[in-house]
Amino acid sequence: MIKAVAVDMDGTFLNKQNDYDRPRFEQLFNRMQEKGVRFIVASGNQYYQLRSFFSSYQGITYVSENGALVFNDQGLQQERHFTKELTEKIITFLVEGDHDLEFVTCGIKSSYMLESASEAFKKFARIYSFRLDELADYADLPEDPIVKFALDVEVEKTYEIAEHLNVAFAGEITAVTSGHGSIDIIIPGVTKGRAIKSLLEEWGIEPNELAAFGDANNDLEMLALTEHSYAMKECSPDVLATAKKQAPSNNESGVLQVVETLLA
Repeated sequence: MIKAVAVDMDGTFLNKQNDYDRPRFEQLFNRMQEKGVRFIVASGNQYYQLRSFFSSYQGITYVSENGALVFNDQGLQQERHFTKELTEKIITFLVEGDHDLEFVTCGIKSSYMLESASEAFKKFARIYSFRLDELADYADLPEDPIVKFALDVEVEKTYEIAEHLNVAFAGEITAVTSGHGSIDIIIPGVTKGRAIKSLLEEWGIEPNELAAFGDANNDLEMLALTEHSYAMKECSPDVLATAKKQAPSNNESGVLQVVETLLA
């Protein structure tokens, strides 16, 4: 029996209009509540952005920033962040490096970017971070623990740049791709899967009582937790190899289709 459902958002739960079938979800969520099934939103995005999609709901758990931060109705429940020294080292590398990278520095209270960033990058950043401050210089970075760095690069260079970062900071960071030219720099061992495993233990739920849905490589650890793991119709090769099953497209409400069947 399924006792928890974990969903990635972009490319998984959300359609190409960056939305979902809200009436259909409301009916399904009410059924989940009646059956005591937990609903987990697991994303690389900022909590405040994720919460905006479900502002009228109570009882949802948010695994945000690729597992670094976990929120529920009572607020922040778990957090992992970079040391101040490593944060400064990463920022210097990204600012002064050869790839001319633009990036968002993600904290607990807000996210931060440079005023000098291109308008295209600012538009990209504001899709995923609802609390986003612009700085004249990273020397002005507030006292806010940093949990992740988010980059948007040329799609064809995604894996090359991610590998470059992993080599340059071997053992100190993990650079993961999350689809469409996005790269997240995260703390080693901090993943959606690890955060969800901790939640399942807290709730007394076995891993195979979880249904998990994803489309990109930052979903792999989450999908590996359970036999009820679903790769979306459009997904990375690694996701297809890791997940045990496949769901219909996110543009066809694939997650909702599968969960409706699982709860029938």
